[in-house]
Amino acid sequence: MRQLWEELSPAERAVCQFLISASPDQILFSSAQELGSATGTSNATVVRTMQRLGFGGLPGLKRALAAEFSSTVAPDVRLQQRISHVGHDLSEIWTRVFDEARERIDHCRRLWDPEMFQRAVEVMAGASSILVYGAGASDPTARHLALKLGRRGHRARATSATGFSLADDLLSLRHGEAVVIFQPARKLREITVLVDRAQAVGARVVLVSDELGGAFADKVDAVLAAPHTPTGITAEPLTGIVVADALLLALDALDESRSVEHSHQLTALREQLLGPRIR
Repeated sequence: MRQLWEELSPAERAVCQFLISASPDQILFSSAQELGSATGTSNATVVRTMQRLGFGGLPGLKRALAAEFSSTVAPDVRLQQRISHVGHDLSEIWTRVFDEARERIDHCRRLWDPEMFQRAVEVMAGASSILVYGAGASDPTARHLALKLGRRGHRARATSATGFSLADDLLSLRHGEAVVIFQPARKLREITVLVDRAQAVGARVVLVSDELGGAFADKVDAVLAAPHTPTGITAEPLTGIVVADALLLALDALDESRSVEHSHQLTALREQLLGPRIR
């Protein structure tokens, strides 16, 4: 803030002054609209200020604060503080969840790198088979992508195995395959071993993450940003699923005939199993 102070507008300075005086948890659980109201500015000004400060948006600042906050505050205390900030008003709860979801998706959209996205699509399109990995909260995202890939005619499988159990999935990885990894922040040993195994056998790797891009940039073929939640108010896999859907639609556009044909076959099989649809 000191470095940029002379370049900031009066409204941006007002946002900065509030951030300096506010507590970390107060910022973590506030939406851009609430910060705009507190500073006498607007949510657009808050987002623009975060971008000027190098955070990309409000979720970027929250992530930086959350790193220290979550390491010093126990999970049950964080949950209690989250409930305390949200309150018991049902309409406020509804609004708070949608506000954070929108902020995360907007932030993800701003972080889009067209070159990286194209590279990721090419990696997946050229693969003989795709292994999708997501541990813990990322497991639903991995299974979503693998399921949708199969419905479009791509050979795909998903795993969330950790520790000893992951060895079987690593053993089956082959040259010419692709690996798509969903891992927001924590640098699990499994991710390192999976990337190393892919390099060893000649499989290409796409990493969808919030914080691990820099650590693996020179070891993977493409890195796509998917901001995670600093508050826990919205689901961890939210932006990962949105990124997965963008990849799927891009693959459809590359090979429309295959996607349409397999969709037709899927419908035909469903009708054999359940009977024709009533029109």
